[in-house]
Amino acid sequence: MIVARPRATPRGFKLTAFAFATTLAAGALLSACGGSDDSPAAALPEETRPHDARVFTPTIEATFAALGNSAVATDRWTGVLNGAAYRIEVPTTGWNGKLVMWVHGYRGTGAALTVDTPIMRRYLLDNGYAWAASSYSKNYYDVKAGVEDTNALALNFVTIAAAKGRVLAVPTKTFITGISMGGHITAAAIDAEAQTYAVNKMKYAGAVPMCGVLGDNELFNYFSGYQIAAQQLAGFPMAKFPITDFATLVPAIQAALWTTYPTVSNAQGDKLKNVVQNLSGGARPFYAEGWSNAGNQGNIWASLGGDGTISGILTGNVLDTSSLFYKVDASSAANTGLDTAFNNSAFKITPTADANRLRRDGLRWIPLTAGDISIPVVSIHTLGDLFVPFKMEQVYAARTKAKGTDKWLVQRAIRDVGHCAFTAAEATTAFDDMIKWEAGGPRPAGDDVTTAATIASPTYGCTFTKNTPSAEDYTPPAVRAAFQAKYPACP
Repeated sequence: MIVARPRATPRGFKLTAFAFATTLAAGALLSACGGSDDSPAAALPEETRPHDARVFTPTIEATFAALGNSAVATDRWTGVLNGAAYRIEVPTTGWNGKLVMWVHGYRGTGAALTVDTPIMRRYLLDNGYAWAASSYSKNYYDVKAGVEDTNALALNFVTIAAAKGRVLAVPTKTFITGISMGGHITAAAIDAEAQTYAVNKMKYAGAVPMCGVLGDNELFNYFSGYQIAAQQLAGFPMAKFPITDFATLVPAIQAALWTTYPTVSNAQGDKLKNVVQNLSGGARPFYAEGWSNAGNQGNIWASLGGDGTISGILTGNVLDTSSLFYKVDASSAANTGLDTAFNNSAFKITPTADANRLRRDGLRWIPLTAGDISIPVVSIHTLGDLFVPFKMEQVYAARTKAKGTDKWLVQRAIRDVGHCAFTAAEATTAFDDMIKWEAGGPRPAGDDVTTAATIASPTYGCTFTKNTPSAEDYTPPAVRAAFQAKYPACP
């Protein structure tokens, strides 16, 4: 699958092209990503894949800039570890002994490996935290590399500091947080499977995944469902998979569904709008604005037409649309004959067996976000994000509930349209609340992400939306203010 750069790319979140019930004790692990119940010790051949032959080059930085208008003096180190570039920052004095790992979002398919700084950097330094961030040793949607390289950097923090001339104690606690694909990496790194099978094992004390792919393969199924519905509604129903001529069909499909692409859909396109609303999380504030947002639509359309290997990360198709339901009829909340007829004729994509199975050489190629957690997790997600949709939060909530681990999860809705369009205040508040919870404080408040009537309320998401602008925000304040002026006001 291919995913293009958002029209308004958050600072530090680079997104160009996205080719993008578990039981360990019983020795049977049913992958939500199309894996099997084979144990990693089973005598299965370890295939090679296109991704294994790709070559990447870490960007070597002499240094990176100090945080502007900060009174905190810091040591800032850069370098390369196991083929991945890194940045580390530690207060010169007053380090609190704790480390925060920052995990970036998708970097595309280029050869250059780059690293950036956390959105809550000012908060971290003001409160005495050290932080570190890896570029990962590979680009593409390589979550396995993201987990392993982030863990390796955390494990080598003290050694790197010593090599840079500063003796530090082993951190008393290490936390992890990140955006988008980094949210997937965050959730996977703290999951029991990664704790067991990762080559570089790292125990984190708490986590904050933001705008994360918390449903792992369910994101790819969502893109496929969009494509299947769009083709069928436009009169070009999918008849086989994969298809090789999708790019040639795109102009005709868009012309059949939009009066003005991507902002104004026609009557037939409004059926697709209703389908996507339900596939992406249900009726909610900001969905309509998200649907007509050029960045969201551009990213979705660039994500369609793949062969299910996630651009060579896998050797077989991992997509499964057999359980998707397409709600085309917006005239009724109940399923109608129109819905039934549409779904009966919709093409079904089924996965290749063991496309993302357990492996003998460490993690799966696409690590799980199975919700098998035992540490405090606070997640945030924008309501109008249709690229990595709010549905990801609902999938993760269901997985933790099924595991009996939902006591460790707090989720929050943010009122905005863009992917990862957070203010630094929103991200910082989530992180600070997780920290206080982990330290023994009460479980922080969150939003109900599963009850349809609650989510559909015009004021849903008001509690944790903080529009106070700062220079660290991913969305420029003026841009966000223009969007927010069109939205239902919070009480």
